[in-house]
Amino acid sequence: MLEAVVGLMLMLLGVSHGVGTYCDGRPNGTQCYGALGGTVVLQLMDSASEIFRYTWSIKSTIKVDTRTTTILRVTKNGIVFNAIANRSFFTLSNGTFRINNLSWTDGGEYTLETFDSDGKISEQRTLQLTIQAPVSSVLLVSECLSQGEMRVSCSSEGGDSPQYSWTLDGRTLTDAELLSGNTETNNITLKQKVSGRLVCSVRNQVSNVSEEKTISTCGFIHINCTLTNGTHISKWVFAANNTLCQPTTTPTSTVGKTTGITVSINPCTKTHPPIKI
Repeated sequence: MLEAVVGLMLMLLGVSHGVGTYCDGRPNGTQCYGALGGTVVLQLMDSASEIFRYTWSIKSTIKVDTRTTTILRVTKNGIVFNAIANRSFFTLSNGTFRINNLSWTDGGEYTLETFDSDGKISEQRTLQLTIQAPVSSVLLVSECLSQGEMRVSCSSEGGDSPQYSWTLDGRTLTDAELLSGNTETNNITLKQKVSGRLVCSVRNQVSNVSEEKTISTCGFIHINCTLTNGTHISKWVFAANNTLCQPTTTPTSTVGKTTGITVSINPCTKTHPPIKI
């Protein structure tokens, strides 16, 4: 039975236009989500064929008139009333209700009431349906800062309540790679040594879109050396303009006699950030 229900859901979502979502509304108080302009399949019950009578109503969170409106009325003999029959379908055999072309007014609190043969309410359950605009596209922009850091911004088009996440070469960015921001914000600043395949993912309850960009260092190198005067230098500099940590000439002498000028190479290293291909 479960396999049949899953198969039906996949078929329904596959043929619908826009973004399709599924929600199990059988537990009382379930929170469900649907994509604006898309399709949602709501599991209202296991089977409707054994229930004498039931109604499904909505209290909209968008309409000014917040009175409860009956959407569906069904008996053992079949569907008696469907207020949105032109864009919905109820399956008696498995208790699923599909709504196509979702609009903002479809959001609200839905109440399912079942009645026995005497007309008394035998069960009452609610579910909350929230409609969200899906994320349609993501733009990733990077720029080099004055000290070789890289600021990266991730902006999304459309999408309600977007949530952001970042990965580098398939893994989550670490604090050691971030100068500011965190992996849940849309703007981050990377340290000078960071390079690789950067991906920003934007998601909400009904969609998930990502964009990637291969980044490299901003032309800065880390130098680490001690000059002849004892000054120690350890800093990031722009490689093309680097004049620090260069070889110098110094006079040398022995006791009582000058032997001339020799070239002295200072202990000096340049640490380049790793280059990933």
